[in-house]
Amino acid sequence: MKILLVEDDPTLGDAVMLAVRQAGFAVDWTRDGMQADSALNDYVYDAVLLDLGLPRREGLDVLRRLRKRGATLPMMILTARDSVEDRVRGLDAGADDYLLKPFALDELLARLRALLRRAHGVADTEMRLGRLCFDSVGRAARIGDALLVLSARETEVLEILLSHAGRVATKEAIADRLTGWDEGVGENAVEVYIHRLRRKLDGSGIAIRTLRGLGYMLEATP
Repeated sequence: MKILLVEDDPTLGDAVMLAVRQAGFAVDWTRDGMQADSALNDYVYDAVLLDLGLPRREGLDVLRRLRKRGATLPMMILTARDSVEDRVRGLDAGADDYLLKPFALDELLARLRALLRRAHGVADTEMRLGRLCFDSVGRAARIGDALLVLSARETEVLEILLSHAGRVATKEAIADRLTGWDEGVGENAVEVYIHRLRRKLDGSGIAIRTLRGLGYMLEATP
């Protein structure tokens, strides 16, 4: 899953981006309202973490414009504006949650997971193939009852492969999904993550098949 963070404070933005990535999500970070508008027009996100006091365009304006276009993705406001009137304005503009600064990163992550569960429905957050079950919100994968111990990147690659189950996922598509604006993931790195996943899936009845010149396919084996 990919999250858009809209925050102009560099210290807070760094901390939130790191925490969300460590929780297993891909993150793009924009620092003003105009950039946020462009990102929401050009890319697909699963949720947005939105500051209100932004340069160039207010966070509430970004939120209203998004809802006016009919977008329903979950939006959480992150702000120091703590009056009842501010909260009412934010929620009436289309926010799904309102978190006051300063906040604990653990609470932010818990609220983000709750937003995603509500948006997708609990059943829709689980992806299955054979004995493999992946919780896209909880960022946990199991083979039967056994938990797979995966890094954040391995988790993201597994989710991408599962979303393409029965179809080919190209290296380019995987690298693009893994890449945030502040980092690059090349095709060589994708090969490393695939190799690590293969080792962890060995003997599980789930295999990653390489189709030369095309990409990878996740499949259940007899």
